Amino acid sequence: MSIISSLNKDFESRVRLGIMSVLVVNDWVDFTEMKLLLEVTDGNLASHTSGLEKLNYIEVKKEFVGKKPKTSYRVTNSGRLAFAEHLNFLEKLLKL
Repeated sequence: MSIISSLNKDFESRVRLGIMSVLVVNDWVDFTEMKLLLEVTDGNLASHTSGLEKLNYIEVKKEFVGKKPKTSYRVTNSGRLAFAEHLNFLEKLLKL
């Protein structure tokens, strides 16, 4: 198996790479903060976070603060492991 084929296709998108990068160094990050950090649209962020949630890489928490809905995200253990493996393969690729 080649190193390039070992890269995780789930993290090929720059948005997903950004989401995971933010979440591995933070506990919970809310939708608005993530959107501002990554400079993406609501729909783009919602689409990618939904995909990562389906893969069990992130956890999504929906709650109300006062009368306003608030959505927050955090990385799961399996997401942290999968992302670390992806980064390790990227590092190996850079050393070739």
